[in-house]
Amino acid sequence: MFEQLGLIGCGLMGGSFALALKRAGLVKRVVGYSKSPSTTERARQMGVIDVAAPSALLAVSGADIVLLAIPVSATEATFKAIRHLVGPNTLIMDVGSTKRDVVDAARRVLRDNVGSFVPCHPIAGKEVSGVEYADADLYSGKQVILTPIERTFTVQLQKASDIWTALGSHVVQMSPQAHDAAYAAVSHLPHLIAFALINGIAGQDHGKDYMALAGPGFRDFTRIAASDPKMWRDILIANREELLEQSRIFQRTLQSLELLISSSSADALEDQIELASETRANWRLTSQKLPK
Repeated sequence: MFEQLGLIGCGLMGGSFALALKRAGLVKRVVGYSKSPSTTERARQMGVIDVAAPSALLAVSGADIVLLAIPVSATEATFKAIRHLVGPNTLIMDVGSTKRDVVDAARRVLRDNVGSFVPCHPIAGKEVSGVEYADADLYSGKQVILTPIERTFTVQLQKASDIWTALGSHVVQMSPQAHDAAYAAVSHLPHLIAFALINGIAGQDHGKDYMALAGPGFRDFTRIAASDPKMWRDILIANREELLEQSRIFQRTLQSLELLISSSSADALEDQIELASETRANWRLTSQKLPK
């Protein structure tokens, strides 16, 4: 059991982690800080945190485990704010959707204590944000990707793995580089496409009329377009190199399908649709295979 969780960012992800940790009996006390005092106070009222801290540094004071649940663009500034209280016995984790930029920030700021930091990416979330949506079950049955570096302390890596496993998550390890390449393809590009699709339709003269006629397929395909704008702005920019490469691959594939359509190449078009259909039919969400 940990004595104190220092929670920096008391929103959906951080709040859910605190609730899950409390329910599992893994922490005695949670001290939280958010940029918005009203968010921190709301978290306290809900019992997500026990004490509201006026700064990130004071949230970390006395903590043996720290979670950064903040926009990835705020990571370096947050490390700078708390670095004086980070020691070799402190476990620091984050929940950012990109990892190379977060790791680079940790190397620059934490320096000799960078081994205390275990970069994490829980593959979990909702289309809504805010501590009022915090859910102790958010991470149960979900994948959590750990991306340790060569300087990550073995003991802290094991602690991180044990914590997420205790919360019901399926823990996977990979390098920060491999993580960002993979999630550019399966997460960041789909969001980019969803944003572009919605804006492309809505920007037409009769776009609203078209959307009024849309059915469940459109709803399911565009669900992620309702995601938090600031968070996704940061993610897309942070992973821009990998994302733009995946976007170029997508555009080439789309153009090849357009060519088949324009030339009325029915058989070839059907083959490509069948290939996609079979690939999608044989894919299964990893979390669905996990025991509850």
